[in-house]
Amino acid sequence: MIFRSITLAALAAFALGAQAEGAPDGKAVYDKHCAACHSNGVPRAPTPATMKKMEPLSVVRALETGVMRTIGTFSLNGPERVAVAEYVTGKPYDAAWQPTVANRCGSSEWPTKADFMAAPHWNTWGANQQNTRFQPAAMAGLDKAGVGKLELQWAFAFPGETLAEAHSSVVDGRLFVGSRSGDVYALDAKTGCTHWTFRANAAVKGPMLVATLPGQDKPVVFFGDISGRAYSLDASSGKQHWVTVADEHPSARLTGGFQLVDGTLYVPVSSLEEGLAADPNYKCCTFRGALMALDPATGAVRWKKHVVEQEPTIEHHDESGRTTVGPSGGAVWSAPTIDPKLGRVYISTGDNYTQPATDTSDAIMAMSLKDGTKFWTYQGLPGDAWNVACSLPGKTNCPKDAGPDHDMGSSPILVELASGKRLLLGGQKTGVMHAVDPDDNGKLVWKTRVGDGGILGGIEWGSASDGKAVYVAVSDARWEGGEFFGDKVKIDPTKGGGLFALDVATGKALWSAPAVSCAGRERCSPAQTAAVTAIPGVVFSGSMSGVMRAFDTDNGKVLWEYDTIRDYKTVNGAAGRGGAIDQSGVVVVDGWVYVNSGYANWGAQPGNVLLAFKVAK
Repeated sequence: MIFRSITLAALAAFALGAQAEGAPDGKAVYDKHCAACHSNGVPRAPTPATMKKMEPLSVVRALETGVMRTIGTFSLNGPERVAVAEYVTGKPYDAAWQPTVANRCGSSEWPTKADFMAAPHWNTWGANQQNTRFQPAAMAGLDKAGVGKLELQWAFAFPGETLAEAHSSVVDGRLFVGSRSGDVYALDAKTGCTHWTFRANAAVKGPMLVATLPGQDKPVVFFGDISGRAYSLDASSGKQHWVTVADEHPSARLTGGFQLVDGTLYVPVSSLEEGLAADPNYKCCTFRGALMALDPATGAVRWKKHVVEQEPTIEHHDESGRTTVGPSGGAVWSAPTIDPKLGRVYISTGDNYTQPATDTSDAIMAMSLKDGTKFWTYQGLPGDAWNVACSLPGKTNCPKDAGPDHDMGSSPILVELASGKRLLLGGQKTGVMHAVDPDDNGKLVWKTRVGDGGILGGIEWGSASDGKAVYVAVSDARWEGGEFFGDKVKIDPTKGGGLFALDVATGKALWSAPAVSCAGRERCSPAQTAAVTAIPGVVFSGSMSGVMRAFDTDNGKVLWEYDTIRDYKTVNGAAGRGGAIDQSGVVVVDGWVYVNSGYANWGAQPGNVLLAFKVAK
């Protein structure tokens, strides 16, 4: 905290000095510091056309506390951040801008009953602590016969946004969801009216976890933001209890769902440092992924275990004299999985950013719930050291013998078979689903290839399992004319996608549903990157084409589909439009189906809506 305070103080002084010298040229700032990524299709970098739809304050916040804070605080001063925000959006900067909150709910008192978790709910990422993403019939309130009758009931727009990526949690009639601007919303799950809002320090990408603490009768909401902060709020009012900086690294971010077990809050730590390596002046890389254990009452850190144990002190020098450091990487960008039988927590890890590569990247790791002791590691792909520089012409920060960027990104799924045997399922960007034995030190049981893999390929945000089959969506997005999406390259509307049902016990394919081409639609891909959701008899999978589909779990037949790319009249009065579907999966609770639509990253269709469906009467 001392380092960050000194840095901000110095930046403030620098900004004041710059103001005295006159306003900077926003275009010049953009050309010098931003164009290399935003105008050349670097992954996750919004295109100029997308940024035109944003609010200047959102851009400034991204540069100060969000995804671009390393560039924004170390390379730019205050007036430069404002100038470039005005240039890319074409709008004047308003430091006091706030989204208009219309359609307030009449009462915010909650919960309505003492045992509020007894009501139908979907809490945090995987619907349960084993991350199966399977909603039982009693909780779903929806069956196969009803799915085909689903109709839109209401739409909520995230004002001024171009992405709708945060996963919803629904508990006892309330829906909790974050946004790219950092605004957190508590909505009525059946009407969409707003109970309260809270503004976090930066964008909120992951899901909310709702819980009560020992000795307390009021529920709390836990979540993280992409400035590396973890929060606890009063779930009834949105009042902040505490905020903790989970990781001081400038690129640290919290994207995965939290888990609360026996009075300890487990927080996964990820980063975007591999993206910062696109800057040839950036010395890459020093971040190490981690799992943290916090006191849920105070936010105090109980322990922290890094995926890469060794500190990044090994230097590599290329022919030009450029220096990189390592080992680094191993981000944990998905929710941890809990094993109460063994008292363990399982995490999935990403690639290394620099050499030397470690045996804990692209892996599933088993750790003690008590103190983080590591029991075993199953590695899906050894030697994968990669960063974004590897896909740029200069390759300045690209490590020697670079890997393919094949993270084991989606949350592990813990299932128990009819025989009593347990398996841990891990999807990887290689396009391979792995099944390991959690009771035999992670020994491989089977692995099945469902896709070709790639930087935006294979299995991305996650699969679902009903205990008999695991339902696996395939990304395998491809694009024309370059390595990444952007203004100069186009997504291929004919390649990628597909859904597989694999037998959990053997990994053999039971059926597959082919991708649906979206040729003729602008900025479109059939890739199915978003997380999959299952209920009895039905599996939901959305695509980057903007279409959400429900499939019959017996044979893969499409039972229902809805094209989300359109304009919407929203319950909160803000302008709303659907776009690509990515990251967040469908949430099914008490007969309602909730879908996020809009994902401007990768050059796909931007959007900003949360859609609520129910069976038509």
